[in-house]
Amino acid sequence: MFIRAYLRASTDSQDASRAKDSLIQFAADNGHKIAAFYVENESGTKLDRVELFRLLDDSHDGDVLLIEQVDRLSRLSPDDWISLKAIIAAKKVTVVSLDLATSHAALKPAQGQDEFTKGMITAVNGMLLDMLAVVARKDYDDRRRRQAEGIEKAKVREVYKGRQVDQALHGRIKECLDAGKSIRKTAEIVQCAVSTVQRVKAG
Repeated sequence: MFIRAYLRASTDSQDASRAKDSLIQFAADNGHKIAAFYVENESGTKLDRVELFRLLDDSHDGDVLLIEQVDRLSRLSPDDWISLKAIIAAKKVTVVSLDLATSHAALKPAQGQDEFTKGMITAVNGMLLDMLAVVARKDYDDRRRRQAEGIEKAKVREVYKGRQVDQALHGRIKECLDAGKSIRKTAEIVQCAVSTVQRVKAG
């Protein structure tokens, strides 16, 4: 069994690797090491994600897809979530999430469990995974709705200015670059995506 960790953030200004240490510690606490990390800045509402599918392509029967929270894997529509689950099932990969305690059993020895018990654990875990995926999508939809309502109100008051540049973040990036730090090292220091640093550098 190989454990492959998937880390995702929605925007370039967010640090997709933020949860890496937590995942490493979680695996160690359960007697395992993470074989590989797959990191990307991409919306969880998008099914076609390069690093997620590279992880699945690399995976074999019995491997574990480790995530910090279910919403890192999915904020998908119901149809897309069904599609992703089918792909995961076809690869015979088990999803383990830090926020889903029933999934942690996949990292523990299964000796002494009969087939009925194993089947019940799998069924309960699948049901809870579905529930959390639905909650993650609802949270996304609710935030988008509130954002749209706020924009409309701002437009009515003629105070809407669009998405603002994070000047403080850009300032920290420029300081690191001016000090001779590499693009990747700068991204690590200020905890943002490499692409954000590249954009700031390009001016």
